[in-house]
Amino acid sequence: MLDDSLKQDLSALLPGSSGAGGTTRRTALKAALGAGYAAAALPTLAQTAIKTPSDGLTVGEVMVDVNGFSMPVYRAAPAGRTGLPVVLVLSEIFGVHEYIADTARRFARAGYMALAPELFVRQGDAQSYGEMARLIAEVISKVPDAQVMGDLDATVKWAAANGGDTSKLGVTGFCWGGRQTWLYAAHNPAVRAGVAWYGRLVGQTSDLTPRHPVDVAGRLHGPVLGLYGAEDTGIPLDTVDKMKAALAAGNAAAKASTFVVYPGAPHAFHADYRPSFRREAAEDGWKRALDWFRQHGVA
Repeated sequence: MLDDSLKQDLSALLPGSSGAGGTTRRTALKAALGAGYAAAALPTLAQTAIKTPSDGLTVGEVMVDVNGFSMPVYRAAPAGRTGLPVVLVLSEIFGVHEYIADTARRFARAGYMALAPELFVRQGDAQSYGEMARLIAEVISKVPDAQVMGDLDATVKWAAANGGDTSKLGVTGFCWGGRQTWLYAAHNPAVRAGVAWYGRLVGQTSDLTPRHPVDVAGRLHGPVLGLYGAEDTGIPLDTVDKMKAALAAGNAAAKASTFVVYPGAPHAFHADYRPSFRREAAEDGWKRALDWFRQHGVA
């Protein structure tokens, strides 16, 4: 069962729609590598306010081996360079659509190898769904946290073998990916820092989601910057307070973690293709994210 913040993502994107899409993300991607990644699959998702060009960058899909399974990952990096700091970019529940790809290109323009893995691909193609209930039931609700951690580990291994300096490893994510950012910062000792954008912090546990960020807050390997909206109805501010208390009682990385809560900002305030976008908060959060990574050795 999904938390309210994830349901917000769906309802904001898919009001009144039904049925599955005809053109798959995979078909569209093959025709659009490096220029409007997967935009043809869901035109709604292509209407981003920010358009980051790919000139001077190496961009497009790579395939990462995860114990014999080939996982697609969108890669954006400065062309012709190696020894690059690495940032994992974890998507919302809609997968790696144009907004996520554009965010990866923004990191690449800042000097990073940015990698955005398709973390739902075993369960289905999130971008082919037009019906909220089916996307929840058939894809998102079936993704185990353990699978995500393994996929991210494999992505880091790929980066190390393909021009990335994984001693300078950061992770960032949005909504669903924001929650995973906290979890991965507690999972992988190589993580130097994380930036979590409005990711859920508490919740009921299950076999697929045995722990939530508040449960692992005290044992982070790298400090996390949490960027949240004061008007996010899916993530009450009292849960932020619970997370702050857990961090304060934790290790050095936990104690170094911090939150910025933007007054008047709703859920998904960084998502520039949606009505929830708040430019001032998004731009401030982006600057803080880059500064956070530089401050903690991801640069």
